[in-house]
Amino acid sequence: TLTPALRAASRDRLDLALDRIEAGAVMRLRSGTGLLASIGAVGPFVGLFGTVFGIMNSFLAIAATQTTSLSVVAPGIAEALLATGIGLVAAIPAVLLYNGVMRRIASYRHRLADGRSVLLCRFSHELDRRMGA
Repeated sequence: TLTPALRAASRDRLDLALDRIEAGAVMRLRSGTGLLASIGAVGPFVGLFGTVFGIMNSFLAIAATQTTSLSVVAPGIAEALLATGIGLVAAIPAVLLYNGVMRRIASYRHRLADGRSVLLCRFSHELDRRMGA
């Protein structure tokens, strides 16, 4: 028969094994999410840098021609808006995808926790049954 100490040790070993399985699964699922998070965080700043660069070019063109006509200012402003747009086009899908992946991982972890509870309960019942035998 199983002693109470052996019963507790068996449950602890099973708990540790389940921890390792969960940690490994979550680690595999999270691979690549750091890149998505980085793109989502850095994209707007890259766009902002391009915006500043484009506006600086507009000011340089104004200074060089000594005029503020649309033909002088427009290319730099267009460059600035394009850079902003590119930054947002990169960042918005990355953030949406990252959030979707993280929600799915959270749901998966919840299902893992439920399965773990069921397994530990069945294991405990089986140990109780064997101790009573």
